[in-house]
Amino acid sequence: MAQYFSIHSENPQKRLVEQVASCLRQGGVVVYPTDACYALGCSLDNKRGMDKIRRIRKLQEQHEFTLLCRDLSDLGSYAQVPNPSYRLLKQATPGPFTFVLEASKLVPKRLVQPKRRTIGLRVPDHQIIKAILEVFGAPIVSTTLTLPGDPYPLNDPTDIRLSLEHEVDIIVDGGYGGLDPTTVIDLTDQAPEVIRRGLGDPTLFGL
Repeated sequence: MAQYFSIHSENPQKRLVEQVASCLRQGGVVVYPTDACYALGCSLDNKRGMDKIRRIRKLQEQHEFTLLCRDLSDLGSYAQVPNPSYRLLKQATPGPFTFVLEASKLVPKRLVQPKRRTIGLRVPDHQIIKAILEVFGAPIVSTTLTLPGDPYPLNDPTDIRLSLEHEVDIIVDGGYGGLDPTTVIDLTDQAPEVIRRGLGDPTLFGL
Protein backbone atom coordinates (compact mmCIF):
# COMPACT_ATOMS: atom_id res chain seq x y z
CA MET A 1 0.00 0.00 0.00
CA ALA A 2 1.43 3.36 -1.03
CA GLN A 3 2.03 6.12 1.48
CA TYR A 4 -0.02 9.21 0.63
CA PHE A 5 1.53 12.59 1.38
CA SER A 6 -0.36 15.87 1.00
CA ILE A 7 2.42 18.39 0.42
CA HIS A 8 1.86 22.14 0.19
CA SER A 9 2.45 23.31 -3.37
CA GLU A 10 4.09 26.60 -2.36
CA ASN A 11 5.75 25.73 0.96
CA PRO A 12 6.55 22.00 0.90
CA GLN A 13 6.82 20.44 4.36
CA LYS A 14 10.48 19.53 4.87
CA ARG A 15 9.69 16.38 6.88
CA LEU A 16 7.55 14.95 4.08
CA VAL A 17 10.01 15.97 1.37
CA GLU A 18 12.79 14.16 3.25
CA GLN A 19 10.64 11.01 3.44
CA VAL A 20 10.10 11.10 -0.33
CA ALA A 21 13.84 11.52 -0.94
CA SER A 22 14.59 8.66 1.46
CA CYS A 23 12.12 6.42 -0.38
CA LEU A 24 13.84 7.19 -3.70
CA ARG A 25 17.24 6.34 -2.19
CA GLN A 26 15.87 3.02 -0.98
CA GLY A 27 14.66 1.98 -4.42
CA GLY A 28 11.09 3.27 -4.29
CA VAL A 29 8.84 4.45 -7.11
CA VAL A 30 7.11 7.76 -6.45
CA VAL A 31 4.28 9.81 -8.00
CA TYR A 32 4.77 13.59 -7.81
CA PRO A 33 3.47 16.79 -9.42
CA THR A 34 5.51 18.88 -11.82
CA ASP A 35 4.89 22.19 -13.58
CA ALA A 36 3.43 20.20 -16.50
CA CYS A 37 1.76 16.93 -15.41
CA TYR A 38 1.97 14.42 -12.61
CA ALA A 39 4.81 11.98 -13.17
CA LEU A 40 6.24 8.64 -12.07
CA GLY A 41 9.87 8.44 -11.07
CA CYS A 42 12.72 6.58 -9.40
CA SER A 43 16.45 6.98 -8.84
CA LEU A 44 18.93 6.85 -11.71
CA ASP A 45 20.40 3.49 -10.66
CA ASN A 46 17.05 1.82 -9.94
CA LYS A 47 16.59 -0.63 -12.82
CA ARG A 48 13.86 -2.50 -10.93
CA GLY A 49 12.00 0.77 -10.41
CA MET A 50 12.20 1.57 -14.12
CA ASP A 51 10.86 -1.91 -14.92
CA LYS A 52 7.95 -1.29 -12.52
CA ILE A 53 7.16 2.04 -14.22
CA ARG A 54 7.20 0.32 -17.62
CA ARG A 55 4.81 -2.31 -16.29
CA ILE A 56 2.43 0.30 -14.82
CA ARG A 57 2.32 2.26 -18.05
CA LYS A 58 2.75 -0.76 -20.36
CA LEU A 59 5.76 0.87 -22.01
CA GLN A 60 8.14 -0.77 -24.46
CA GLU A 61 11.72 -1.49 -23.39
CA GLN A 62 12.96 1.27 -25.71
CA HIS A 63 10.77 3.97 -24.12
CA GLU A 64 12.87 7.09 -23.53
CA PHE A 65 12.70 8.35 -19.96
CA THR A 66 13.51 11.93 -18.92
CA LEU A 67 15.98 13.01 -16.26
CA LEU A 68 14.60 15.65 -13.90
CA CYS A 69 17.47 17.85 -12.70
CA ARG A 70 17.74 20.38 -9.88
CA ASP A 71 19.35 23.07 -12.01
CA LEU A 72 21.51 23.75 -15.05
CA SER A 73 24.61 22.56 -13.20
CA ASP A 74 23.06 19.11 -12.76
CA LEU A 75 21.84 19.09 -16.35
CA GLY A 76 25.32 19.96 -17.55
CA SER A 77 26.75 16.99 -15.66
CA TYR A 78 24.53 14.49 -17.45
CA ALA A 79 24.58 15.98 -20.95
CA GLN A 80 27.02 17.56 -23.37
CA VAL A 81 25.93 21.22 -23.54
CA PRO A 82 27.63 23.44 -26.17
CA ASN A 83 27.82 27.14 -25.30
CA PRO A 84 25.04 28.25 -27.71
CA SER A 85 22.72 25.63 -26.20
CA TYR A 86 23.65 26.69 -22.69
CA ARG A 87 22.49 30.24 -23.39
CA LEU A 88 19.15 28.93 -24.63
CA LEU A 89 18.78 26.63 -21.63
CA LYS A 90 19.47 29.49 -19.27
CA GLN A 91 16.55 31.44 -20.77
CA ALA A 92 14.08 28.55 -20.50
CA THR A 93 14.89 26.89 -17.17
CA PRO A 94 13.29 26.15 -14.89
CA GLY A 95 10.19 25.53 -16.96
CA PRO A 96 7.97 23.06 -18.85
CA PHE A 97 10.55 22.02 -21.45
CA THR A 98 12.35 18.75 -22.09
CA PHE A 99 15.68 19.10 -23.90
CA VAL A 100 17.23 16.39 -26.05
CA LEU A 101 21.02 16.50 -25.73
CA GLU A 102 23.97 14.17 -26.14
CA ALA A 103 24.27 12.13 -22.95
CA SER A 104 27.40 12.27 -20.80
CA LYS A 105 29.15 9.19 -19.42
CA LEU A 106 27.28 9.61 -16.12
CA VAL A 107 24.06 8.41 -17.76
CA PRO A 108 23.57 4.61 -17.61
CA LYS A 109 23.52 3.03 -21.06
CA ARG A 110 20.01 1.67 -20.53
CA LEU A 111 18.71 5.27 -20.47
CA VAL A 112 20.52 6.50 -23.57
CA GLN A 113 18.93 6.51 -27.02
CA PRO A 114 21.11 3.80 -28.61
CA LYS A 115 21.54 5.23 -32.11
CA ARG A 116 21.99 8.91 -31.30
CA ARG A 117 23.42 8.58 -27.77
CA THR A 118 20.97 11.22 -26.53
CA ILE A 119 18.90 11.74 -23.39
CA GLY A 120 15.96 13.98 -22.52
CA LEU A 121 16.52 16.28 -19.55
CA ARG A 122 14.56 19.01 -17.84
CA VAL A 123 14.60 21.41 -14.91
CA PRO A 124 11.04 21.63 -13.55
CA ASP A 125 9.49 24.78 -12.09
CA HIS A 126 7.28 23.38 -9.32
CA GLN A 127 8.09 23.88 -5.65
CA ILE A 128 7.34 20.29 -4.58
CA ILE A 129 9.52 18.48 -7.10
CA LYS A 130 12.21 21.17 -6.79
CA ALA A 131 12.32 20.53 -3.02
CA ILE A 132 12.46 16.76 -3.56
CA LEU A 133 15.31 17.07 -6.07
CA GLU A 134 17.23 19.38 -3.74
CA VAL A 135 17.01 16.98 -0.79
CA PHE A 136 17.53 13.88 -2.92
CA GLY A 137 20.67 15.42 -4.41
CA ALA A 138 20.56 13.71 -7.80
CA PRO A 139 18.41 13.56 -10.94
CA ILE A 140 15.22 11.47 -10.97
CA VAL A 141 14.30 9.17 -13.87
CA SER A 142 10.82 10.38 -14.82
CA THR A 143 7.90 9.82 -17.17
CA THR A 144 4.45 11.41 -17.43
CA LEU A 145 1.71 9.62 -15.49
CA THR A 146 -0.50 8.54 -18.37
CA LEU A 147 -2.06 5.11 -17.84
CA PRO A 148 -2.61 2.63 -20.70
CA GLY A 149 -5.61 3.56 -22.83
CA ASP A 150 -6.01 7.02 -21.29
CA PRO A 151 -5.83 10.02 -23.66
CA TYR A 152 -4.58 12.39 -20.95
CA PRO A 153 -2.36 12.15 -17.87
CA LEU A 154 -4.00 11.57 -14.49
CA ASN A 155 -4.37 14.95 -12.81
CA ASP A 156 -6.65 14.31 -9.81
CA PRO A 157 -4.74 13.03 -6.73
CA THR A 158 -7.81 11.04 -5.63
CA ASP A 159 -7.92 9.20 -8.96
CA ILE A 160 -4.17 8.63 -8.78
CA ARG A 161 -4.55 7.08 -5.35
CA LEU A 162 -7.36 4.79 -6.48
CA SER A 163 -5.39 3.68 -9.54
CA LEU A 164 -1.91 3.28 -8.08
CA GLU A 165 -2.07 2.80 -4.31
CA HIS A 166 -1.00 -0.85 -4.74
CA GLU A 167 1.57 -0.13 -7.45
CA VAL A 168 3.92 2.56 -6.10
CA ASP A 169 5.59 3.41 -2.81
CA ILE A 170 4.58 7.06 -2.32
CA ILE A 171 1.92 9.26 -3.90
CA VAL A 172 2.49 12.98 -3.42
CA ASP A 173 -0.71 15.02 -3.48
CA GLY A 174 0.17 18.53 -4.60
CA GLY A 175 -3.31 19.49 -5.78
CA TYR A 176 -4.75 19.12 -9.26
CA GLY A 177 -2.14 18.71 -11.98
CA GLY A 178 -1.98 19.78 -15.59
CA LEU A 179 -2.98 17.87 -18.72
CA ASP A 180 -0.39 19.26 -21.14
CA PRO A 181 3.04 17.61 -21.36
CA THR A 182 6.28 19.51 -21.76
CA THR A 183 7.47 20.97 -25.04
CA VAL A 184 10.37 18.85 -26.30
CA ILE A 185 13.27 20.72 -27.93
CA ASP A 186 16.10 18.91 -29.73
CA LEU A 187 19.38 20.78 -29.16
CA THR A 188 21.72 18.24 -30.76
CA ASP A 189 22.02 20.15 -34.06
CA GLN A 190 23.07 23.71 -34.74
CA ALA A 191 19.46 24.91 -34.87
CA PRO A 192 16.94 23.95 -32.15
CA GLU A 193 14.07 21.75 -33.35
CA VAL A 194 10.64 21.26 -31.77
CA ILE A 195 9.98 17.53 -31.40
CA ARG A 196 6.72 17.95 -29.50
CA ARG A 197 4.66 21.04 -28.78
CA GLY A 198 3.33 21.16 -25.25
CA LEU A 199 3.08 23.58 -22.37
CA GLY A 200 6.37 25.45 -22.93
CA ASP A 201 6.43 28.33 -25.41
CA PRO A 202 8.87 27.46 -28.26
CA THR A 203 9.17 31.13 -29.29
CA LEU A 204 11.76 31.39 -26.51
CA PHE A 205 13.99 29.54 -28.97
CA GLY A 206 12.93 31.56 -31.98
CA LEU A 207 10.73 28.69 -33.19
